[in-house]
Amino acid sequence: MPSRPARITWPRFSKWVHYAAVNRERGMSTAEYAVGTIAACAFAALLFKVVSSPEVQEMLTALINRALNTTKE
Repeated sequence: MPSRPARITWPRFSKWVHYAAVNRERGMSTAEYAVGTIAACAFAALLFKVVSSPEVQEMLTALINRALNTTKE
């Protein structure tokens, strides 16, 4: 004789409904972190592209040389 599925009792159903209602936005933070991480990576790639350009490297080199040059002319 096949066994019947367990019958859902009211207290168990009530606990499930309460849990679902309280935690309905639980996954939102994970999605927000994913979007924030992607945005941060895109910004880092853009910044790397700008800093590695020849014009910016020349300007940074001149700035560092000027800062390290302590001799008076």
